[in-house]
Order: sequence, then structure tokens, then C-alpha cells
Amino acid sequence: MSVTLSSKYQIVIPEALRKRRNYQPGMKFDFIDDGFSVRLVQVKTMKELRGFLKGKMKPEDFQRDESDVEYPDPPTQK
Repeated sequence: MSVTLSSKYQIVIPEALRKRRNYQPGMKFDFIDDGFSVRLVQVKTMKELRGFLKGKMKPEDFQRDESDVEYPDPPTQK
């Protein structure tokens, strides 16, 4: 899919993509520039994000990396 940037620096999201992604007027988007390409990413509210990781990961899936943690010396007793 290709689109053309208008003289007002606007682009139109193709209808097939709008329907497939269920984009509606008024939705917010961010542009992510990685230096090679630009991605259009929908901004989700905290309410929309709630629970999106549910069931995806378990606590045992996480490994704790403490290699850069500095622990203070224990206090000396007099």
C-alpha cells in the first residue's frame, strides 16, 4: 500500500486498512521514527491497556539480573 503526502502534510489511511484495524475518527496515533522508517502506532488509554498481558507471562519467566546492583556494606558493631 502506498499513499501520497498532501500539500498540508496529511496522509489518508487506506480504507481496507482502516476496516481491518477498526480505526475510527478521533483515535490518537504516535509516529515512531527509527532512523530508517516511520511507524504509525495507535495510542491506547490506560483503560484499554488494562490486562493486556494477562496470561502471557508467569513469574518464573522472569530472571532477576543483579549484576549491576551495589549492596551497601553491613553496619559494623562496636
